[in-house]
Amino acid sequence: MELEVWLYYLIAILILTASPGPSVLLCITKSVTHGFKHAIYTAFGSLIAIIGIMTLSFTGLGLIIASSDFIFTLIKYAGALYLIYLGYKTLTSKEEDYHFENAAPSKKDKITSFISGFIVGGSNPKAIIFFIALFPQFINLNTSLFSQYIIFVSTFAILELSWLLFYAYLGHKSSKWFLQKGRAKFFNQITGGVFIGAGVLLSTMKKSEI
Repeated sequence: MELEVWLYYLIAILILTASPGPSVLLCITKSVTHGFKHAIYTAFGSLIAIIGIMTLSFTGLGLIIASSDFIFTLIKYAGALYLIYLGYKTLTSKEEDYHFENAAPSKKDKITSFISGFIVGGSNPKAIIFFIALFPQFINLNTSLFSQYIIFVSTFAILELSWLLFYAYLGHKSSKWFLQKGRAKFFNQITGGVFIGAGVLLSTMKKSEI
């Protein structure tokens, strides 16, 4: 891959990964409510899911998924329902204050955090459409596709994980403010509303609007 092509790809991915979305919000929320170490596993879950989407898009399977109204709708509503579920749980939480120690999460906590990140990261059909539209702009059919795939994925993985952890770290730093008495309810109301709003917005999305 030529350096110039990679730089253009880098700029496109930098813009994509820096833009806050449901995965970023989930990592921030996890970091505030449970600690930064929990958010790390959430970030990895989201990253693995999106790399899976990238792989499908690169191999052409993503085109089949994106062109199927049934599969597109299924993924869309699955993601929307999960975001609304997260929002409902957050809004109805009885917590008035957050109390946690920044200790290593248990195995169950790691799995739970990873799965939540994986579901949110993998249930947005916009990612499939985006990568299907993106890859043809940069792929060179005259050189090794596998090596290009490795470069595409590794570049994305480094930037995506860096931004997710950066936002999670900001959430962790702000947790000192939210840990003060009575502020947990305020944070839950804000994040719960945003999760539900994101879920409703995702449910109304059409392929023609992407």
